[in-house]
Amino acid sequence: MTFERPRVVFAYDFDGTLAPGNMQEHAFIPDELGMSHQDFWEETKALAKAQRGDPILAYMHLMLEKARARNVELTLASWRRRGADLPLFPGVTDWFDRQNARAAELELDLNHFIISSGNRELIEGSPIAGHFKRIYASAFMFDAAGDAIGPALAVNYTSKTQYLFRINKWTLEEWDEVAINKVLAKDERPVPFDRIAFFGDGLTDIPTMRLVTDQGGAAVAVYNPASPKSMAAARELRDDGRAHMAGPADYTEGSPLDQLAQALLAEMAARAHARNLVQWPETPGA
Repeated sequence: MTFERPRVVFAYDFDGTLAPGNMQEHAFIPDELGMSHQDFWEETKALAKAQRGDPILAYMHLMLEKARARNVELTLASWRRRGADLPLFPGVTDWFDRQNARAAELELDLNHFIISSGNRELIEGSPIAGHFKRIYASAFMFDAAGDAIGPALAVNYTSKTQYLFRINKWTLEEWDEVAINKVLAKDERPVPFDRIAFFGDGLTDIPTMRLVTDQGGAAVAVYNPASPKSMAAARELRDDGRAHMAGPADYTEGSPLDQLAQALLAEMAARAHARNLVQWPETPGA
């Protein structure tokens, strides 16, 4: 399949990458559940261990269980209202339009994606939600009355890689388990991995970064200069060969991360346009 402009992708984790901390901690856990962040995450860990379950499913279950006990509203609208106040790193709100403009000058079709273990409903309410082609994140299931009743989708550290392949093959629907598994030669895939850059910050991003790196894409470690833990995580990603690029979580124009993004787009453009210029001699008599 041929596209008018080569399609390229910037994919992002959310917590710790575009926004400081865990999104659930900025409002829902302390204010509405009436418990400390530490107590909530310790209980999540204990529940997952006791049930031999996934920590993502455990935290989603606890959010709903404790919210119901306190009569907290659980409608989709309420989740999105909570997301509207999520804090973001400097420059994030202007980042997407800036990169899109640069991509257009390079005759690229740039698409932005979220691949996160956080809550899709919260991200959908954030000020930047409209910039994403898809928000792949852990999501709730809602009943006929519109209330969250349980997990519909859990995105953990290994399942994140599934969404890179969905982007690679451009089979974007989460529920589609047929198209994603169809055989498609690498050179026929709409978004080769060398046209994908993934921005992440930590533990849940390790398999994703390894996949992107091994397949010729760009894995960028984003870190918070105000957090020794975040900087240590970035160094570990580098030392373990998971990420070969990095920058502080400053998305303002002219920042190191912004300049890195500009260079990545230029590299993707050169590679993609060079492929379009390849012309082999025709077979005689063909």
